[in-house]
Amino acid sequence: MEMMQGASLLSRPADEFGNDSLVEEMWASKALEHAEVHFNLITSVHPSQVKLTPYDDQIYATFRQDFPDLEVGRLSDDILKSAVEKLKWRQFAEKFNKMDDYSYGTLMRADASKEFSPDNSIFVFRVQFLAIEIARNREGLNDEVHAKHRPARKIPEEAQ
Repeated sequence: MEMMQGASLLSRPADEFGNDSLVEEMWASKALEHAEVHFNLITSVHPSQVKLTPYDDQIYATFRQDFPDLEVGRLSDDILKSAVEKLKWRQFAEKFNKMDDYSYGTLMRADASKEFSPDNSIFVFRVQFLAIEIARNREGLNDEVHAKHRPARKIPEEAQ
């Protein structure tokens, strides 16, 4: 119930809040929750089989058209957030502005071969996260983390 109230609150216009620390905490909590769900997904299901949205094909094609040389395995704020890159990402994002939550903030692993940690997280907007993670899934860059962190298979009781 509290989460639904928070989601409702977060959907209100930003200018109603100013610099409210409670809102910032709620955004951070939601971003962390999203990061954990995503990590559990790619470690439970082979990343090549993961479909993040109904628009994965379009997002990936547009991403590789707009960012053909971006190596998505290891990223940093410097790579993603320079003045030139911010403009390119803003133009990319506007192509998907009909998607719900396309501009919401979320956490992304900087190094695709490692799990989430404070040192391996970058704050990005949702469609940027989707583009990079779809590319990582399709280009095999999430395979290593899947192999390292996938849950152990449960042995049926009758086989024990």
